Amino acid sequence: MSEKTSKFKNTKNKEPMGGGHGMMMPGEKAKDFKGTFKKLVAYLGKYKTAVTFVILFAIGSTIFNILGPKILGEATTKVFEGVMDMITGTGEGIDFNFIGRIIIILIILYLISALFAYIQGHIMSNVSMKVTYNLRRDISEKIHKLPLKYFDKKNYGEVLSHITNDVDAISNSLNQSLTQIITSVTSIIGIMVMMFTISWQMTLVALCVLPLSFIFIMLVVKKSQKHFVSQQESIGHVNGHIEEMYSSHTVMKAFNGEEESLKKFDEHNEKLHDATWKSQFLSGMMMPIMNFIGNLGYVAICILGGYLAVNGRIAVGDIQAFIQYMRQFTQPIAQVANISNVLQQTAAAAERVFEFLAEEEEPADTTKPANVSRIQGAVRFENVKFGYNPEKTVINDFTASVKPGQKVAIVGPTGAGKTTIIKLLMRFYDIQEGAILIDGTDIRDFTRNDLRSMFGMVLQDTWLYNNTIRENIRYGKLEATDEEVYEAAKAAQVDHFIRTLPDGYDMVLNEEASNVSQGQKQLLTIARAILSNPQILILDEATSSVDTRTEILIQKAMANLMKGRTSFVIAHRLSTIRDADLIFVMKDGDIIEQGTHDELLAQGGFYESLYNSQFSEGEEEAG
Repeated sequence: MSEKTSKFKNTKNKEPMGGGHGMMMPGEKAKDFKGTFKKLVAYLGKYKTAVTFVILFAIGSTIFNILGPKILGEATTKVFEGVMDMITGTGEGIDFNFIGRIIIILIILYLISALFAYIQGHIMSNVSMKVTYNLRRDISEKIHKLPLKYFDKKNYGEVLSHITNDVDAISNSLNQSLTQIITSVTSIIGIMVMMFTISWQMTLVALCVLPLSFIFIMLVVKKSQKHFVSQQESIGHVNGHIEEMYSSHTVMKAFNGEEESLKKFDEHNEKLHDATWKSQFLSGMMMPIMNFIGNLGYVAICILGGYLAVNGRIAVGDIQAFIQYMRQFTQPIAQVANISNVLQQTAAAAERVFEFLAEEEEPADTTKPANVSRIQGAVRFENVKFGYNPEKTVINDFTASVKPGQKVAIVGPTGAGKTTIIKLLMRFYDIQEGAILIDGTDIRDFTRNDLRSMFGMVLQDTWLYNNTIRENIRYGKLEATDEEVYEAAKAAQVDHFIRTLPDGYDMVLNEEASNVSQGQKQLLTIARAILSNPQILILDEATSSVDTRTEILIQKAMANLMKGRTSFVIAHRLSTIRDADLIFVMKDGDIIEQGTHDELLAQGGFYESLYNSQFSEGEEEAG
């Protein structure tokens, strides 16, 4: 069965906005942050044991890491006391046994911390990859369950972004942000506790530095935010322009559009340069400002700590430990600020994914499907009424009967409803009123898979994928043997051509199948349809863009394909359907005439005017 592919333009960069030095950047926000995270937590429910272990190991790793500076401070104090004893001659000097024990304890603590960090990282990576796998599987399954009307209102790029960008955002957030939140919050609480145990006065001085830091952070963020937004918009314009120009490169060159293309690119690139320079410059100011304010804090702590040490209220090692804690304190605060933005982006991505998974699916198949083993191919349309939009009817009152094995042509002007009839026949859409019967059985009494297995389709828009010619033909019947593939190719008049290729049936078609001609692609799709051996055929004539010799081959292949099968041919050139057993002439969603070619010409109605207009055009072209 032939399928349709489409290119899409990705004019919006879905990547999260970034900036230097761990700066908090603006991100897309979810409409329902709390509700979305509840759904995400529920989705993670099956991994709650693993996530619990991640939380415990992350907390344990952080606690063991936090204990280090306080214990190291004891060693510093012991060294200081030993040196002072040696200077005054009142003691035994430095107690190296005590310092050795401290070093061993620190090594053990840091090894345990590293081990716990490795274990939680390994578990979380495994969980995030499983969640990614399951989300992509669920989205893929959902795509197959969605009605075609969903894709009428959504472009393929949007759907693709769910399975790539959105899932990647969730995966990265789970893998990194979740453990960062745990470790950062644990670090902030733990460091605060350790700082207060050393000196509450020094802790209050250290905390006074934080509001000053946040004021400067928010000023820089406010100034740079508009430039980061502009940067993302400019990236989208640059990407969109490049894709547009290079996907239609031949047309652009044919109309001498290079100069205009370069001019537009330079405009977009200039805006991107300006926005990027300003955003990066402002974000680059963050660390120097933070370091300057931090250094002011260290000066205050050292002065106060020295005063307290002189008065015997704290040990010298405690000053060293406090300074270490103060250096560590700003990092988790900056991480929490940055993660809050990442979580907004994650919630927005998760919201889009869950909204997609909640989309209305096709109505369920019947639980008692009709048997398809003895289908002859009789088709009847009874008072069919349909509209893509319920308020606007496309097919008004379509009634027609087709006998098994008949070749039926459907003709009419653009917008008459020809393709719509085919879509309804294959139940890509469900009718609003009436019934479509195959051998007297309503098509809704078959499962969709059984119904569509009765049909073979050859469309104008040929679909071949990046694989060998053999596998592209075999797509019509996946279990077919090589001999069956060869027989189908012979019936489609394409076997000789394939064998002249360098690798024959094993030649790999490239992504666009541009290494074979349009006519050859059409013959390959006919071979695929022959191999599928359907009871009913749907043919969308595709000979208008090929040379005369290839057209003759395609006509022969189609004739072989239609032998003994009910066939529906959407006809664009009326000269090709003169031998049709029955012709439906459609206009404005209704059959206005039907009969054979000769009968319709004899009626002197709409068909005759259509045929004569094409015939006279053909004569003028020949002249």
